[in-house]
Amino acid sequence: MAASDYSRGSMEIGDQENTWKGFVTASVWGSAIILSIVGYATLTLAIGMNWIVALVLCAGAAIVGGLFFGLGATWMLAVIGLTALAVFIQVVVSIAGALIG
Repeated sequence: MAASDYSRGSMEIGDQENTWKGFVTASVWGSAIILSIVGYATLTLAIGMNWIVALVLCAGAAIVGGLFFGLGATWMLAVIGLTALAVFIQVVVSIAGALIG
């Protein structure tokens, strides 16, 4: 019978632990990015704050949050990259608005 071959506590669980750690890390990253996007949208659309001020506030909050949760240098680079992308998109939108209007 297979039940007799089982010895409690002898199973190797390293792969399961690594999978769980990866899931938690991805969840924290995803939540932080969504929170930053919603915060930026709220500051610019609902409150009417200038887009660059809102972007600096949200990027600063994301960096501080990353330091608090220990997300490391990769998180900082991701925030800086997303901030640069947001500035690029806003500049393109501003130029297109000036050409159309």
